[in-house]
Amino acid sequence: MFRFFADINNISAAAIKLSDEDSKHIRSLRLRPDEKFIVCDGNSTEYVCTLDQPDKFTNAVIISSHNSKSEPTVSCKSYIAFSKGDRLDYAVQKLVELGINEIILFKSSRCVAIPHDIPKKVTRLQRIVLETAKMSGRGIIPKVSYSGDFEETITEALTESKLTLFFYENEEKLNIKSILNQHFPDGDENKINNNKHISIITGPEGGFTEQEVEYSRSKKIPVVSLGSRVLRSETAPVVALAAIMYHTDNL
Repeated sequence: MFRFFADINNISAAAIKLSDEDSKHIRSLRLRPDEKFIVCDGNSTEYVCTLDQPDKFTNAVIISSHNSKSEPTVSCKSYIAFSKGDRLDYAVQKLVELGINEIILFKSSRCVAIPHDIPKKVTRLQRIVLETAKMSGRGIIPKVSYSGDFEETITEALTESKLTLFFYENEEKLNIKSILNQHFPDGDENKINNNKHISIITGPEGGFTEQEVEYSRSKKIPVVSLGSRVLRSETAPVVALAAIMYHTDNL
């Protein structure tokens, strides 16, 4: 079924007021009067709907509602350093498909390209998030934001999450599998529940500097490897999230 999102304030007990953009989209789809579609409130509640009237596209009649089954049991935030070209576009799209909860952009020492207009960049990526959330059947619309420089980002990640993972291509001792086994052991429900809010920090094209790595270590953040191969800046956050989702039975 086609999927749309609506502001929760536009949802009543029996009907949903659709946005102008969604109304135009539904008109272009030429939906039949009895054809069902889904409208989600962005808080994991989905409504199965039909059109109010065959020739009217502003209101949807609610047939039934249910909780979204597509949202993962872990809440992950991806902190991504700015990169050039369309690399961020790719990373954002794939992260949303995999179940990311929030995406936060930041500046680090080796960022090759930082947008002149960061709010405009955030708005553009938020649009990609919305379209991907519709396509992939998400129950929420993940938020895109900007945290600031490297140290501000580290502080925010530590404040927001129970478990923060810093991914570094030159780490040789601690890998993603071992850290996930440690924090999500079989049968230890208390430990599993305590680590359900996870922050993932990945760097730009040139990687993190040794100073940034040591700063993270000084804050007691696990520095983790994603394997023996060097991953591109747009690939690393996607692989990290996929590993977490697989390990926690969300894939």
